[in-house]
Amino acid sequence: MVKISAFLLFCALFGAIAARRSFWRGKSFHEFYGDPTNRPWMKPLPVEEWLEQQLDPFDPTNNSTWKQRYFTNSDYFRPKDGPVFLMIGGEGTASPKWMVEGAWIKYAKEFGALCFQVEHRFYGKSHPTPSVTVDDLVYLSSETALADLTFFIMEMRRKYHLTTANRWIAFGGSYPGSLAAWLREKYPHLVHGAVSSSGPLVAIVDFWQYYNVVTEAISDCQDTVRDSIEQVELQLRTDLGRMAVKEKFHLCDPVDTTNDLDVANLFENLASIFAGVVQYNGTPRSKHNVDEFCTIMNNQTQGPALYRLALLNKIILDDEGSPCLDFKYEKMINDLRETSWDAGEVKNGTRQWIYQTCMEFGFYQTSNSPTLVFGDRFPVDFFTRQCTDIFGDHITSSSIDRSVYNSNVAYGALDTKATNVIYVHGTVDPWHTLGLTESNDVNVRTILIQGTAHCANMYEPREEDLPQLKAARIKIRDFIEELLQDKY
Repeated sequence: MVKISAFLLFCALFGAIAARRSFWRGKSFHEFYGDPTNRPWMKPLPVEEWLEQQLDPFDPTNNSTWKQRYFTNSDYFRPKDGPVFLMIGGEGTASPKWMVEGAWIKYAKEFGALCFQVEHRFYGKSHPTPSVTVDDLVYLSSETALADLTFFIMEMRRKYHLTTANRWIAFGGSYPGSLAAWLREKYPHLVHGAVSSSGPLVAIVDFWQYYNVVTEAISDCQDTVRDSIEQVELQLRTDLGRMAVKEKFHLCDPVDTTNDLDVANLFENLASIFAGVVQYNGTPRSKHNVDEFCTIMNNQTQGPALYRLALLNKIILDDEGSPCLDFKYEKMINDLRETSWDAGEVKNGTRQWIYQTCMEFGFYQTSNSPTLVFGDRFPVDFFTRQCTDIFGDHITSSSIDRSVYNSNVAYGALDTKATNVIYVHGTVDPWHTLGLTESNDVNVRTILIQGTAHCANMYEPREEDLPQLKAARIKIRDFIEELLQDKY
């Protein structure tokens, strides 16, 4: 679901302006799953609908309400006994394109399902509060999101005259994949089962495993990438070298090496070049793939390794429509302190997602040793400090530790008690290291797909998909059939 990662935040916000990476902390700033296919869009899309929800679902004395956005596809529904498929929204704008394509729609056609997609509070157009101040954000959490889903289920039961024969199955990828499993765990009387794709179940402050998986995925060019990072370090030691780095990497500003936070931000941005291509390798979400990037990194005709890394950086900047890379820490923090719904880092969900990581999950993707491919410039303190700088002194590294501990206690981490859930992960996806990838419980199924990336099973099936990905979709289909045939 994970740099301040998640799956599944995607709204074309940057345009032709200086920007940080569109892939940042394990997330991409567009719809939270991207598009379900790369094909030109021809099908009519459902209109947005709205449901009145309670601002504080846990305080019956609070009468404040807000409107939550959702989408419906009833084209395949068999009212007598058809299931209800619930696609859970995540840390970005919900896309109606998922209501007409994607693997889950194939299942819906076969099983006669009524399909809903519910946008997560505080993301997209679902605005529970007038702004996004720290006081407003107290109403943003995974627990309030789950409560919203329960009220949604109850209302749709009434609206569509649903009975116990219409069994609810939750779907989600990345953070929404976690929510799908937790919804079944916490509210089994409302949701009969769940398909959890690429969902991290373990909250963790120092998510160092993330870049371990990235490193393994780029094994064909790992040494060259390491060399390129080391060469950037060497260049930053001299005035001429710093000028060369600014020019080659199209930086918006010169590098001040006395500012450790700026330097850390620069190196994290360089590492994200590979994080983004690895996490979404081979899915419709990515314009590029690992083989392509490694071919460029290993091409000695392009000059030293540093030049090749700079070439990849330019490819990403061009994809984003950005003339230069903004790596200044103070500017980043100031942007993230903005609280208006019109602010860029609020529109794309970044401020809200960072808040959730500070208050619930951690998920800070670190590199903290000079022996690592991406060096030691962005350790965990670099991330926890951002929580304090953005949201205030009351959030500290100790409070983040407690928040992560509390989340693991509340949901059970890998010791989940949820039944009727299938957990799907890909070996190339760094998030699989925080998910459930094996189980001896017949009521808890797992699929670990060799060679596939983040949420790969969710996208529209393609002829060129790997055989093991095609097989995984069949297993998910069979799992759904079992859930619907279950007499209990």
